[in-house]
Amino acid sequence: MSQNKLQGKLPTEFASWSKLYMLNLGTNNFTGSIPPSIGNISSLRCIYLNLNNFAGGIPLEVAYHAKLEILSLAANNLSGIVPIPLYNISSLSNVSLVQNELEGTLPADLGFTLPKLQEFDCLQNRFSGSIPPSLANASNLVIIDIAENKFTGPIPNNLGSLPNLQVLSLGINTLGENMRPNDWSFLNSLVNCTHLKTLSLHESSLRGELPNSIVNFSATMEELHLYRNHIYGAIPREIGKLKNFRVLTLYENLLNGTIPKSIGELSKLGVLDLSDNNISGVIPTSISNTSKLLFLNLENNMLQGSMPHLFNISTLQELYLANNRIQGLIPDEIVFFARCINLDLSKNLFTGSLSSNIGSLKQLVQLDVSYNKLTGDIPTALSGCVMLEELRMQENLFQGKIPSSFKALKSLRILDLSRSNLSESIPRFFVEFHLIEFLNLSHNKLGGEVPREGLFSNVSAFSVVENSELCGGVQALHFPACPLKGSRNKKNAFSLRIILILVPVSLGILSACLALICYLRQKSKKLNDPVPVFRDNQYLKLSYQDLLLATNEFSPINMLGEGRYGSVYKGFLESMEQIIAVKVLNVEVRGASKSFLAECEMLRNIRHRNLIKTITACSSTDFKGNEFKALVFEFMTNGSVEDWLHPNPSYQENERNLTLLQRLNISIDVAQGVDYLHHHSHAGIIHGDIKPSNVLLDEEFVARIGDFGLARFAFATTSDLSQAQMSSAGVRGTVGYVPPEYGMCGKISAEGDVYSYGIFLLEMFSGKRPIESSILVDNDNNLHDHVRKALPLRVMDIVDP
Repeated sequence: MSQNKLQGKLPTEFASWSKLYMLNLGTNNFTGSIPPSIGNISSLRCIYLNLNNFAGGIPLEVAYHAKLEILSLAANNLSGIVPIPLYNISSLSNVSLVQNELEGTLPADLGFTLPKLQEFDCLQNRFSGSIPPSLANASNLVIIDIAENKFTGPIPNNLGSLPNLQVLSLGINTLGENMRPNDWSFLNSLVNCTHLKTLSLHESSLRGELPNSIVNFSATMEELHLYRNHIYGAIPREIGKLKNFRVLTLYENLLNGTIPKSIGELSKLGVLDLSDNNISGVIPTSISNTSKLLFLNLENNMLQGSMPHLFNISTLQELYLANNRIQGLIPDEIVFFARCINLDLSKNLFTGSLSSNIGSLKQLVQLDVSYNKLTGDIPTALSGCVMLEELRMQENLFQGKIPSSFKALKSLRILDLSRSNLSESIPRFFVEFHLIEFLNLSHNKLGGEVPREGLFSNVSAFSVVENSELCGGVQALHFPACPLKGSRNKKNAFSLRIILILVPVSLGILSACLALICYLRQKSKKLNDPVPVFRDNQYLKLSYQDLLLATNEFSPINMLGEGRYGSVYKGFLESMEQIIAVKVLNVEVRGASKSFLAECEMLRNIRHRNLIKTITACSSTDFKGNEFKALVFEFMTNGSVEDWLHPNPSYQENERNLTLLQRLNISIDVAQGVDYLHHHSHAGIIHGDIKPSNVLLDEEFVARIGDFGLARFAFATTSDLSQAQMSSAGVRGTVGYVPPEYGMCGKISAEGDVYSYGIFLLEMFSGKRPIESSILVDNDNNLHDHVRKALPLRVMDIVDP
């Protein structure tokens, strides 16, 4: 009956259960004491009462079970002394008393009275006294875990005679107090344990020089914990012999010497912690060969030289190199730490600028580069680290302004940019940072007005001292009031002059605009083929160089996706302080230029809440004289619907799912966008390729239809019928989406989009790709009979999309 939610006290009537072999009530919510009547079940072999809330002592009657093999009382609130007769049940093989408040000593003859013992766990109790050497007599022992008690030394030097021993955990005791400083004979004996995997002697007051004998441990050795002792000497040079090492923790000791080059031979190493010692020299480049390393901590030593190129360690999640003497540049290869969560390079001698590649660490939560000699501007690419909670950059030589791109870092709890040479004003977007606990901008050259809202209303949440040009802010800052630009009278007089000038000018401009509009309308009627270009006065002018800088030279790191005619990149426009999406056409692909012109023509004629907003277009040449065409859109924070329905493996861990309400709202948004294109744009437009990857989601999950490369104007008049039929000769859209009316109706009609939207609905609400059946959404009820006869489709009527 384990792993339920049973509660209350155990029944006392056990006498009638005379044939019970095993009692398993573990992982419940039982309370009270263990009833002594449990001793009446003479047939009992296994007792599992672990992970409950039992209190009181272990009843003596438990020892009445002469044939008991397994006793598990772990994780309760048991107290008192373990009944001595319990240690005389010779059939016991597993004893688990972990996480209680039991006390007393272990019998000196424990290993003789429990000869069949395989596992003995009394972790996290209050046992005291010495470890009985007789444990070596229980030759079947596999696990000995007596950590976190009050045992004293010395450690028996005969434990190496246990041939099956795999785990020996003795940490967090005071084992070294009664030992001679260099008495490591017990460690030497463990070389004979050919199955040993884990040895834990942490926080045990051990003293003396680290013996070289540890390199002679069995090849099965996986974990060695010797941290928080008083061990000195150097790490053995042949540490690489332990090929199966996964965890090596030696931190907070007195170790000196250098990090052995053979450390790179530990190919399975996942955790290496040598922090808080006196280790010197350089970090060996061979450490890059530990390709499965997750955690590397070398902080608080005397390491020097440059930071090694750790680009082979793509698994690294936490890297701590703080408080050493490492110098030179922070390598650009930092981009390979794609899974890094915590990165601490503080209190070193790093110079140069901070690489913009830092923005590729999308999962970064804590970044600390404080107390170095970094120069240049703070990279705007840091805005890519949207999960950042702590960013510490104080005590450097940064200059320029606080990047406006920082407004994307809304998860920040701590931001410290103090003691640098930052100038200009305090960005107002900090007011919207609701999670921030402390913002430190002190000791810079900032000027202008200090905001009063948000975090700036609480003086304990920020510091801006020693910025002599600041003014305003809350009264507690005692800053001078910000100067007015002129007296009220002068301001009123100036305003009157402006009004007198602007009114006639505005009337003149309005008249001119009306005349121009009339002229353009008359001219547009005469033109049969309008030129597909953007109006100069409506769209921003951007050059190839502007887009090159915005996307970090079209870096693969910034690529959002790739399609038939080109690729889409994420960028940041400094001039607009805006994140953008840049669709760069591959002009060498057949049809790409035609697709570009089609998108220009469509996007210049449409504007709707559920259609992607175009910022501008660029038709130019690159620096090599090659043709360059690109479209610039607003950036959609939540990607495409395709990303949510069928996420990449990198997103699987994040459990990205759309709720039913979100799916419904997205479907309605798409329907409204398609309805606008068909019926409310100045000329009916057929998108021709509605699908999840072409539906983008903004920050509030409002859906926007994008990719108009296959869109066409609908031909409403009979004079255009021949052209319409010609356009339908080739089926357009994505392979797998073939509207049947192209074959049955012989002309292009809005049903092409309606059918694609039906398939989009099926994907949205099932979360699966359509294979044998799809949904046709038909507003006019004129295709049902044809479809039912021709195709194995299910039909859904939607009167109002």
